[in-house]
Amino acid sequence: MTGAGSPPPRDRRPDGRAQNARPRDGLGRPLPHDATGVERVPDTLVLPANESLTEAQRLLDAGRPFHAHEVLEGTWKAAPPAERALWQGLAQIAVGLTHLGRGNPTGARSLLARGAARIMPYAEDPPYDIDVTGLIAFTTKLRADIDAGTAAPSVPRLRVNRGG
Repeated sequence: MTGAGSPPPRDRRPDGRAQNARPRDGLGRPLPHDATGVERVPDTLVLPANESLTEAQRLLDAGRPFHAHEVLEGTWKAAPPAERALWQGLAQIAVGLTHLGRGNPTGARSLLARGAARIMPYAEDPPYDIDVTGLIAFTTKLRADIDAGTAAPSVPRLRVNRGG
């Protein structure tokens, strides 16, 4: 039942599960229904690994780590079992960057640590040219900067730069 002063009914997916269809800002925070937000990643998006990495990097470079997380999460949930921890770890690193951008250093530190721990087993033979060693170094430095109170939002490179 809704009436004057009642909140609007919750947005629902066709299967009845809750969904927040409100527009979001670049860090994934919900905005008022009538606001203009950034383009959202569709809930059903599942990209092949190389496309996922390219799109996630584009979003990270654009200062949209929450949205990069959503791209990586879709790939994680569809990945073969042997790769799920890798994709989950990458998504957690993006969420850690989201928390840092939102001013939550405690959450950032926690998610960066969990993400780095999940991707660490892939360091010896990383698939898709993922720079696992570089990402672990990035998260280690960023966590130290958080501890020192000097952390600033920064952008990791997901893949090894083979430029030349």
